[in-house]
Amino acid sequence: MTSPELRPAALDETALADVRRLEETLGAPVVAYEPESPYAELSDDQLAEVRRVESALGVRLLAYRP
Repeated sequence: MTSPELRPAALDETALADVRRLEETLGAPVVAYEPESPYAELSDDQLAEVRRVESALGVRLLAYRP
């Protein structure tokens, strides 16, 4: 299994300032990634099923693109 290709986004100073303000508002670190995502696009029904299984198992699940 290969690891997902999440890459940090290259942000200019204005965008970095926006992220820093968001971090202050949330009180938590925020990481900006490039918009390409390794995660599967799920329908509402599929997402509901993932959430059902998460709840039943007490875990967080991630679905990747095939």
